[in-house]
Amino acid sequence: MTPHRQDALMAVAAFAVGVVLLVAGAYDHSKGVPIQLFLVPLAVTCVGVVIRRRRPVTAFVIGVAALAADAAMGLSLGTAVVFTDNIYAATLYGPRRLMTVLLRITPLWVLAAGVAAGLQTQSWAWGTVMGFQVGLITVMPVTSAAIVRNLRDNARQAALMAEYDRRAAITAERNRMARELHDMVANHFSAIAIQSSAVLSRTDLDARSVRQIMESIRENSVQGMGEMRGMIGLLRAEGPDEALRPSLAEVDDLVKRTGVTAVVDVQGTPRDLPPAVDLAGYRIVQESLTNALKHGAAPVSVAIDYRPDELVLTIHNPVSDRPRDLPGARAGLIGMRERATLLGGTFEAGPCERGWRVTATLST
Repeated sequence: MTPHRQDALMAVAAFAVGVVLLVAGAYDHSKGVPIQLFLVPLAVTCVGVVIRRRRPVTAFVIGVAALAADAAMGLSLGTAVVFTDNIYAATLYGPRRLMTVLLRITPLWVLAAGVAAGLQTQSWAWGTVMGFQVGLITVMPVTSAAIVRNLRDNARQAALMAEYDRRAAITAERNRMARELHDMVANHFSAIAIQSSAVLSRTDLDARSVRQIMESIRENSVQGMGEMRGMIGLLRAEGPDEALRPSLAEVDDLVKRTGVTAVVDVQGTPRDLPPAVDLAGYRIVQESLTNALKHGAAPVSVAIDYRPDELVLTIHNPVSDRPRDLPGARAGLIGMRERATLLGGTFEAGPCERGWRVTATLST
């Protein structure tokens, strides 16, 4: 059932209850107004119930007019009760400015009604009773609607913030996956491209050298496919994250697969690192070797320093005269810096007196 249909049925029920109250004598008989005339303001307030959601301000205006006409005839209980819904709907569904105005003026209505009744009857007790009754049909519905409206708005705000958090989490996860895919693809495919280009461009290689290069190409292809399959399996929730995560302890194998001439110097006592630090350290070394393979010259120096509270990685290589504006240029540097920053570490990369140096410090 639609909300508008519910409002229409509510209006019919309210009119029926008002008629029953009139028949039962719940109206002021002192002015001798025929009972049939009280049906007019009652019907008008019920029309306000029908349009309470679509035209809350209109419902409030005609409700006030109907209540004033009803009071002029002597006031009936049915019209007063239905009016409480008119003012409630205006506060709940109308403009927020109207809600603020009603919260301020309804107490004044109560005070004015109480004082007027007290002066007219020369009885402040009766004035108090009248003020209380006016408060029941004005202050109470306005206050109740304001509370409901604030709760509704807070719920919407919470839902909106939850949606923003969800989108931020999705963006962060996409960035993480982009870093992983870049590091995997760039390393393996760069090694494959450079090694295959060497085989094709050089005619002085003997069969043994060619075989070694082709074996390295095959190993990079298999390793790249394996890591890609692990990433896809993780995204499909088919395998644990540990199956995807390489370790800094595998740097020697990484150097071998890359095909670059490198010297690995491990300082301090190697130990188990937190998974995030271990993966970040591996990817930083991997990307640095890839950059050295594309832009640098041999030999590459890789220093891994296990300190008590941090891990320091230093990768240095001479720089060749090959062009640096290649597809994906600087994406690797951005990814390495993001990895270090996310772990509360530092990252520096740039030219030095003997080539190019990358230094990353990761807290452990």
